[in-house]
Amino acid sequence: MRIVSYSRVDDVAVITINNPPVNAINSNLIADLKLSLDEFNADADAIGAVFECQGRTFIAGGDLAAFNEPDFSTDPFNSLLMSILHSERPIVAALFGTVLGGGLELAMACQGRVARRGTKFGMPEISLGLIPGSFGTQNLPRLVGLRKATDMIISGKPIDCEAALASGLIDATVGADETEVAKQQVRDLVVNKGPYRHTDKLSIADLGEARSILAPLEISAKSQSWLPAIAAISETLTAAVHEEFQDAIDIEKKWFLELLKSSPSKALRYGFIAEREARKIPSLSADSAAIKVKKIGVIGAGTMGAGIATAFLNAGFPVTIVDASEAGIQRGKDIIEGNHQSAIRRGRMTEESAADIRSRTEFSRDINSVNDCELIIEAVFENMDLKLDIATQLGKICKPGAIIATNTSTLDVDKIAAATGRAGDFIGTHFFSPAHIMRLLEVVRGAQTQSDTLQTVMSLASKIGKVPVVCGVCYGFIGNRMAEVYMRENEMMQLEGVTAERIDYVIQSPQYLGMAMGPNRMLDMAGVDVGALTVIEWLKSGTGPADPAYRVLCRTLNEMGDHGQKTGQGYYRYENRQPVASEKTAQLASDLAAKYGVAQREVSDQEVFERLLYPMINEAAAIMAERITYRASDIDVIWTSGYGFPAWRGGPLFMADEIGLSNIVERLDYYADFYGNDHGYWTVSPLLRELAVNGGKLTDWCVE
Repeated sequence: MRIVSYSRVDDVAVITINNPPVNAINSNLIADLKLSLDEFNADADAIGAVFECQGRTFIAGGDLAAFNEPDFSTDPFNSLLMSILHSERPIVAALFGTVLGGGLELAMACQGRVARRGTKFGMPEISLGLIPGSFGTQNLPRLVGLRKATDMIISGKPIDCEAALASGLIDATVGADETEVAKQQVRDLVVNKGPYRHTDKLSIADLGEARSILAPLEISAKSQSWLPAIAAISETLTAAVHEEFQDAIDIEKKWFLELLKSSPSKALRYGFIAEREARKIPSLSADSAAIKVKKIGVIGAGTMGAGIATAFLNAGFPVTIVDASEAGIQRGKDIIEGNHQSAIRRGRMTEESAADIRSRTEFSRDINSVNDCELIIEAVFENMDLKLDIATQLGKICKPGAIIATNTSTLDVDKIAAATGRAGDFIGTHFFSPAHIMRLLEVVRGAQTQSDTLQTVMSLASKIGKVPVVCGVCYGFIGNRMAEVYMRENEMMQLEGVTAERIDYVIQSPQYLGMAMGPNRMLDMAGVDVGALTVIEWLKSGTGPADPAYRVLCRTLNEMGDHGQKTGQGYYRYENRQPVASEKTAQLASDLAAKYGVAQREVSDQEVFERLLYPMINEAAAIMAERITYRASDIDVIWTSGYGFPAWRGGPLFMADEIGLSNIVERLDYYADFYGNDHGYWTVSPLLRELAVNGGKLTDWCVE
């Protein structure tokens, strides 16, 4: 059955694309497009043609799965575009929805473009480590000018209909019936004998400014050499200015195919697909359905509680926030108001929207005030006794069917669920700070969490702009469980004499990893006291390691009141909130090393990298073997969405496959021999060793 059909309405041909859900370009669509264009070329009675799409959008880009095929080529689609570009009869695109990537390239090859108001236009290829590969780097600057084209391609951000019209990207906007208006444009072009806009024949408007526009791109390409797409954009846009069209598109093709094989692009495409896969829950019963949530309750008005409340308020929900003290309530009010004033200053919110949010916000010291909410999230600090007490109260006062959630980052969700007396309605919702900004939401499914409870929270996560990833119950779940071994080695290396700033430098360096922030800066920003509290609770539970030196640096800094950026001293010393190397912390690490018998020695940058990353990969393999996660790619989504792991690296498991699992196992065994393994820190996960021996990949793993 064809997904592109050809018909004629009076004297105008209509080529209709119907490839749900987003009319993505793939080999079938290209083949059918060619058949329809052949029909148009053979139809002498058609004065011109219109491209239209059925469904919810015009073509929203290409099918990413096709990019991974070994014989993938841009030639079939580009040959079609060339025939459209040089058509002797006018072809007009009727646009709506999101016209992205190859969809916009198809539209730009046409002789006219009409768009329904509200349509978005963009070239998002940079987010996949690519450049437009079907004349986009050449046609876009000819239509909108070099400056606008450069901004659209390098940022990947879409523009709205008004901006598209003003820039010359489209010819007209309509409220509805874009196909009818497009057909009329075809007739007008024929009657008026043009002007046909063969895009490749247009000149670039701001040619005189070309050097000032392109020079910053050259600088960015050199300074970010680990992202080759920037160099590709620089060279292809330079070609648009200086080369003939055919020569320029040859340069574009060469770069596109090179980038397609590059590690950054493979990683970014993997991450794009992984985020969508993470929303699929294999064990969700077919008859489960999300319950309707009208009102949210949040227990605790601290940084996390206020941030969570902000996220739901921004999404349009009424929220009741409960705190035990007036001081706590005032703090919550100040945080939420500060969040919204910051959004107003950045142009992301209007005063009217902020006023509407205030009208939907209720504060109370009475926990009974959440008894009319469908979702209640407990967000008090990490203390099991306090959380159990609140869970018990919520179990009694919440209305039947209401979902009760905990924002714990490490504690036993099943134990808290049991305290409610309604464990089927209970779930973990681990937000990341600042909760109204950070994209990740770890959704912790307890042993008795019902399917409709899980379905509801997953649906709500999308409504508040979060990337939800489901995990099972264990200490730290996925992200923090892996972060714990990362922090363990970070602190042990400091006892061995490696400074906090050197560790951060290595891990932030693109040569090694390229993290947005090293472990010590991250701990100082989050609060050393917050990190110490989770470790203390874990050790107190009896499930942590029986090692007196375990994260002793963090615990000692906490005891000294050196809580990081907020106190001006932590792993770093702070001057005007800027981190400065701390001699005090370095001396403390040396003193603790002497106390616990840790030998100080020279540690190479490569060892810093390996000791931070490889134990995390090993821990991830243990998480997979325990079925805490549904798929390996979910773990990578957690790290790229919530922990600052560079998206162009794909995530720790994607990176592990790139490094080679046998290399990682060999180094883990080396450290076990070198340091000894009394506490099991270097014991290789059987799953990791098995995959290494058999030549398998971590990223292929999923629950069967």
